[in-house]
Amino acid sequence: MTITLSDENAARTARKSKDARAWTADRIVVHALLIFFVLLAIGPILLVIMNSFKTTPAIFGGPFDPPTIKTFGIDGYLRVFTRGNFLLNYQNSLIVTVVTIALTIVTATLAAYGLVEYKVRLAPVLGGLFIVGIMLPIRLGTVPILEIMISWNLIDTLAALILVYTAMSIPIAVTLMVAYFRTVPTELKEAARIDGAGEFRTFLIALPVVKPGLAAVATLTMLPVWNDLWFPLVLAPSKNNQTVTLGVQQFVGQFLSDYPALLAALTLGAVPLIVLYVIFSRQFIKGLSQGVGK
Repeated sequence: MTITLSDENAARTARKSKDARAWTADRIVVHALLIFFVLLAIGPILLVIMNSFKTTPAIFGGPFDPPTIKTFGIDGYLRVFTRGNFLLNYQNSLIVTVVTIALTIVTATLAAYGLVEYKVRLAPVLGGLFIVGIMLPIRLGTVPILEIMISWNLIDTLAALILVYTAMSIPIAVTLMVAYFRTVPTELKEAARIDGAGEFRTFLIALPVVKPGLAAVATLTMLPVWNDLWFPLVLAPSKNNQTVTLGVQQFVGQFLSDYPALLAALTLGAVPLIVLYVIFSRQFIKGLSQGVGK
């Protein structure tokens, strides 16, 4: 029995059609699961934000209903800003987060560059210590940290939070930046040195190559610093130095029965973090994926 060319083409076309249908079915399943998990993640957040713009009877009468002309209200936000201290809380959180990110990036990039460039015997040991620093939770050292801050007269100051958060962020930042600096072409650094550039100038020339890593470090530092409650409660509990997370926690304790104000406070505490993550999520994912891949 002879198989003609047209029969082979028909069989090949049938196989391609079958593979395309299977691939389409797989995509539908994957996208359905992704949509489900996205809704599961953002659903409670949207519910809190939506109900923060409603009156108390409307919240209990229809918690899943969107605000209407009759149920819309901003009294909760007005009570938050008149009775709370959120503007100062935002200012404190912004100062702590921005300064911590800057210090972490500067120290981590310099340390990572040194570990990659200078082949000394202690380099593997120092790299291992940074990895150990990632595994050990810093909250285990709360008592010694508190004693150090008291001895330095830094208790109940934003400087105490900045120092602790910088120390907490450096291990993972150095580990990530080491992976990036290893990808910098040796020819680029040698050419800079041949042209007479010093080590610091060579470091600045190599820095643009690792920009995705800097974005990933900034995002990794920003999220836990902005969202932390433990160290602001221990090291800076006064009203003048409260961060947003601590301010929200104390406001919630005082206005537990005022649901519009409660939901407004939770929204004000969460929305800035969500917005910042959405803005920098692409750089964050790109930085981590490239760092792992390289």
